[in-house]
Amino acid sequence: MSVPLYQAKAEMFRTLGHPIRIRVLELLQSGPRSVRELLAEIDIEASGLSQQLAVLRRAGIVVSFRDGGSVMYQLGSPAVLDLLAAGRRILGDLLTDRDGLLSELKAKANDESSIQQDLTGSR
Repeated sequence: MSVPLYQAKAEMFRTLGHPIRIRVLELLQSGPRSVRELLAEIDIEASGLSQQLAVLRRAGIVVSFRDGGSVMYQLGSPAVLDLLAAGRRILGDLLTDRDGLLSELKAKANDESSIQQDLTGSR
């Protein structure tokens, strides 16, 4: 019995739902990187990075290969770049909306404060 598409998508997003995994994908956007290069950029123990890379590799989101004595990692599909870009756009939209709401709330609080001062000053 095959897994419904929505379940497969949910599993993919669960796989991506870890900050170290997202950071790895961000670093791999520019091309293949060795484990040593990734460790230099991510504040994590080698065993922790290895565990996170294994999760991404099992899901096919990254692939590994040997280059001389180094294990290299790269994105498993160019579509991962699109997914990361979409995530940035969505986050940007959400933060923009939140900043707009915050500004609106501050303006409303200032207006209410001014009204309150006027009312208490007129007593």
